[in-house]
Amino acid sequence: MEFDDYKVRFSGKECKYIQVYNNIKSMILEGKLNSNDKLPPIRKLASFLDVNNVTVVKAYELLESDGYVNKRVGSGTFISSKSNGYSKRDIDEDDQFYRLDSGNPSPEIFPITDFKKAINMALEEDDASIFNYDEGNGITELKEVMVRYLKNFDINTTSDNLMVISGAQQGIDIVAKTLINYSDIVFIEEPTYAGAIDVLKSRGSKLVPIPMLEDGIDIGVLKMKLDKIRPKMIYVMPNFQNPTGITYSESKKKKLIELAEEYEFYILEDDFISDFKFLATNNKTLKSYDKYNRVIYIKSFSKILMPGLRVGVMDIPTELMNRAMLSKYNSDISTSTLIQKSLYYYMDKFDWKKHISVVEKIYTKKFIECYSYINKRLGQRLKVIKTDGGINFFIELSRGYFSRDFVDFMLEKRVVLQPGSIYFDNEIDDRFFRINIARESVERIKDAVDIIADNLDDFYRKFNKIPIKSNSDLQ
Repeated sequence: MEFDDYKVRFSGKECKYIQVYNNIKSMILEGKLNSNDKLPPIRKLASFLDVNNVTVVKAYELLESDGYVNKRVGSGTFISSKSNGYSKRDIDEDDQFYRLDSGNPSPEIFPITDFKKAINMALEEDDASIFNYDEGNGITELKEVMVRYLKNFDINTTSDNLMVISGAQQGIDIVAKTLINYSDIVFIEEPTYAGAIDVLKSRGSKLVPIPMLEDGIDIGVLKMKLDKIRPKMIYVMPNFQNPTGITYSESKKKKLIELAEEYEFYILEDDFISDFKFLATNNKTLKSYDKYNRVIYIKSFSKILMPGLRVGVMDIPTELMNRAMLSKYNSDISTSTLIQKSLYYYMDKFDWKKHISVVEKIYTKKFIECYSYINKRLGQRLKVIKTDGGINFFIELSRGYFSRDFVDFMLEKRVVLQPGSIYFDNEIDDRFFRINIARESVERIKDAVDIIADNLDDFYRKFNKIPIKSNSDLQ
């Protein structure tokens, strides 16, 4: 790509950043820019166009919000694998796309009617005070409800150790700001949640990946790494992990706690769906085994209530609370008091247990049907990572094929998937892709899986490879 192609003849009819946005968007849709191409650095493009840096920043932000590009911390801005021919808005607004990429739950599980009543109760009972900031770590009433709720998971804590947060992503950010300094070492699962990778890298930490096995993190590799280097923290999702769906065995959960005490590091446990057991023999949280107070526990409600609420809770060891409160204050001062009060009234005054029971039945039934169908249609040709529950399936293409190519190929068939490469620390093309079943109905998920199965040979031929019928050929 020649730098001159980015040249914009500015007119006075539109804001300059919109004109930069439109020019780059046209280059993408016309095929001049392709998936994973890197855009020029902000300062260089601003200098070339003779505009303020802010103009390019706003153009890039708009391209990202529309799904044309994605930012990679420390690397730059790249054309999205989903951008060629379709914007994020195109996909969001067209129900002909099968959305197997999104973790947002289907609206059928939202308790809209009762939550409206809870909001009204909050407004009527608290008047104008509900629009004030709280003390920063959450309102007392909600934290007391959370103390009772966490006892269901054998987590015995107090409201003094709890902080209400604006979603799990903010919780990870708060912990990173509290614990991590530039060049500190953090262990992560491999693969792991992409949002955590971005946050930890933004703190300048050095990430050390530990591979995942069918029963959780590879304890042997972890021990070997610990003998050589000492991390500040390890980030894990022990139950129904994103993206693999893997759940740790009880022995691995206990061993991880023991290692944290022996080698003096903290564990950041990200829990988004262990409220439900699915088919797992053990869905207990790491925090429930934490006799040494080594676990920082994040509980998100986005998958079991409503993602737009952006609320969660974090259980923090006493010695970290003051620093964590400062980090929270620097992030957003406090989580919306209206949202906190509404959630308090909903959990305290309405049938929360019934809601959880209903959602568990929906998710479990969906998981069983989809897991069976995915294995039936894809299991003989692709490797489906074994899982006992959750909403994610991690699937491996045959050796020599790349997930980003496959995701682009399936987008042309209107099946939207997640490339596995975003779940690894190193930005490399790999052969894994993720299917998420939270959003679509079982019938539409089956239709999408049929499209994937029926087009595998076409994908192999397009990329000039010999189709391999079974992953057993690769062992």
